[in-house]
Amino acid sequence: MGLPSTWMSTDWKKPTDNIIPLLDAIVDVIPPAPVREGNPQIQITSLDYSSFVGRIAIGRVYRGTLKEGAFMALCKSDNSIKKVRIKELQVFEGLGKVKVSEVGAGEICAITGIEDFEIGDTLTDVDNPEPIERISIDEPTMNMLFTINNSPFFGKEGKFVTSRHIRDRLFKEVEKNLAMRVKETDTEDKFLVFGRGILHLSILIETMRREGYELQVGQPQVIFKEIDGQKCEPIETLFVDVPQETAGKVIELVTMRKGELLVMEPKGHLQHLEFNIPARGLIGLRNNVLTATQGEAIMNHRFKSYEPYKGNIPGRNSGSLISMETGPSTAYAIDKLQDRGRFFIDPGDEIYMGQVIGEHTRGNDLVVNVLKGKKLTNMRASGTDANVVIVPKVQFSLEEAMEYIQKDEYLEVTPKSIRMRKIYLEEGERNRMSKKAE
Repeated sequence: MGLPSTWMSTDWKKPTDNIIPLLDAIVDVIPPAPVREGNPQIQITSLDYSSFVGRIAIGRVYRGTLKEGAFMALCKSDNSIKKVRIKELQVFEGLGKVKVSEVGAGEICAITGIEDFEIGDTLTDVDNPEPIERISIDEPTMNMLFTINNSPFFGKEGKFVTSRHIRDRLFKEVEKNLAMRVKETDTEDKFLVFGRGILHLSILIETMRREGYELQVGQPQVIFKEIDGQKCEPIETLFVDVPQETAGKVIELVTMRKGELLVMEPKGHLQHLEFNIPARGLIGLRNNVLTATQGEAIMNHRFKSYEPYKGNIPGRNSGSLISMETGPSTAYAIDKLQDRGRFFIDPGDEIYMGQVIGEHTRGNDLVVNVLKGKKLTNMRASGTDANVVIVPKVQFSLEEAMEYIQKDEYLEVTPKSIRMRKIYLEEGERNRMSKKAE
């Protein structure tokens, strides 16, 4: 039997069958957390949620010792102080938690029994409350509409499909997802979900579909604010590490989206770039940058501030190919329409009327029939479809699909499928609604 794929040793020439040398090195080299004596102090830096005990506060004890059953002062953001009692203390061990009676300085612990706390609040001594300087959480910069799946394929693949299921799941997420907000709309089956960006929202959607939920989401929208009578938008600081030869392409792509280059310096064999860019400009940017750099770019971004609106950013300039009918697509029909654009479906896929099945080469939407087969006669055999050569379909990840859809489209997400569709499936209704909007 060969060695395991991961092993550690103090000498690479002497392989082992475990990672114990790494764990020993951590104990020997990394200094322990400082032990500060005095009145207890702990800042709540994270939270968890349990259906049995409610919200759980998590943090590292900064000073003193916390004891189970002790009364403490909770120092809140509005400078008020509330008397609370620690019901239970737990420390983290391996992948789980272990109940303890007290926790000393430097230890990370979970505290149950405290209600009405926020991230940044301090738990401290009742008689002599001393709050630690607050930490702040970045506010949401983007929102998406979440709604029930009402497509013709509703309920075929998911377990949880009703608005009550979706509502309960979203509000459960808010209990432990610090930067997320959920707002109910004027209709019972639609919810506005606010998050820190496409990735933040896509992780929630992917988790929900894996849990068996069926839902639809709208196009991501940036949150604008009016500050001193001026329309402002969120600006992000974007960091890109990219090979030197493709740095020019990245700068061009970012500046087209109103990005402003701040730093350009070598970092080892890579070029390090820093930009200020509107959050709107980040939608769809990652995919373009990875394509332009053959997947070698490393991108990160973080919220900087709200600044005056930067003007129009060019979006997608191609229209959609929309299915005219419901049923299985045919190779013959797709082959005849290949000059009209790129397709997102394969021959034989079940589709429905109003589903977005491809990208039009022009800027307008085009309704097409991909269900019709070849008209057969005595002179025409049906077996010649095997000779049809079709370009492989465009395969979208969840994030790419979220960035791709237009304002008048939904993304249908089920445990097995990701489909794009028009909000209004019938062509006549779409035309009426677009005229109304104008």
